[in-house]
Amino acid sequence: MTGLDPSATRALAWPGEPQKPVEDCTPEEARKQYLDGFSRLQWPLEPVGETIEQDAGGIRVKIWRGQDAQHEGAPALLYLHGGGFVIGAPETHEDICRILANAAGAVVVSPDYRLAPEHPFPAAIEDCAATLHWMKEQAASLGIDATRIVVAGDSAGGNLAAVIALLARDRQVPAILGQVLIYPVTDQQQASDSYRRYATDFGLTAEAMRWFRDHYMPDENSRMDWRASPLLVPSLQGVAPAFVVLAGHDVLFDEGLAYAKRLEAEASARCRIWPGQIHGFVSMGRAIPEAREALDAILDAWRGMDPRLGT
Repeated sequence: MTGLDPSATRALAWPGEPQKPVEDCTPEEARKQYLDGFSRLQWPLEPVGETIEQDAGGIRVKIWRGQDAQHEGAPALLYLHGGGFVIGAPETHEDICRILANAAGAVVVSPDYRLAPEHPFPAAIEDCAATLHWMKEQAASLGIDATRIVVAGDSAGGNLAAVIALLARDRQVPAILGQVLIYPVTDQQQASDSYRRYATDFGLTAEAMRWFRDHYMPDENSRMDWRASPLLVPSLQGVAPAFVVLAGHDVLFDEGLAYAKRLEAEASARCRIWPGQIHGFVSMGRAIPEAREALDAILDAWRGMDPRLGT
């Protein structure tokens, strides 16, 4: 693996970084710290055609309609935010959602799913599944085509997106066109070698990941459930086409690559690695120009899943 990109080094030294280690915080402190600081490294928010907040059966969802999105039959993206299942909200990933909505001429929906430890596994999965059901039921009012939904997410959200794709394959939630997994959590055992190689000094630490996991899954037995660790699912055959984005200097790299290789072998997938990047780089556009490269690659992959995208 190559060394760190200069942009990743710059992001790690950005003013205000690092904050207090998440593992030294209470969940409440970690959430406040994240909400207070997430925008420092992000792009300014792009204007979109419309921003809406709605109640989706008891789940708050935020919706962005791209500037060129049709008002009926538009493509849709269900975006599941990262944050280790403990922190984060639709707003913490709004920069990504707005860019994708505009670039794809799409409607992007992001649920404020329940967080641990107050709501441990599988509460987040249940809320994301419920949001997908809601999107299909409300397709006409949302102005979307229910047959043109793609699911995406980063980190913990990448885990949730992978699980939703598997549930869709098994017809437990509505069908999707594809899945975009951005440095996803795929194995809650946390035993891969990248946990050793990148344990410290690269942003997200191995200790922070243990903190997140222990809040999300206090029951150790649940970590072997494929809904927690999709890498452990017996088969990926029949799952929707996937695009996997990985950062080379990331504790999650090995498990993400292992999942991508299984997707390539058992289903349909493409994987792109940014070898010199760190976890979370797609949300660090102010410091890391490679973030825009990743979003352009995601859009290209989305077009492969939905040939009508942008037409």
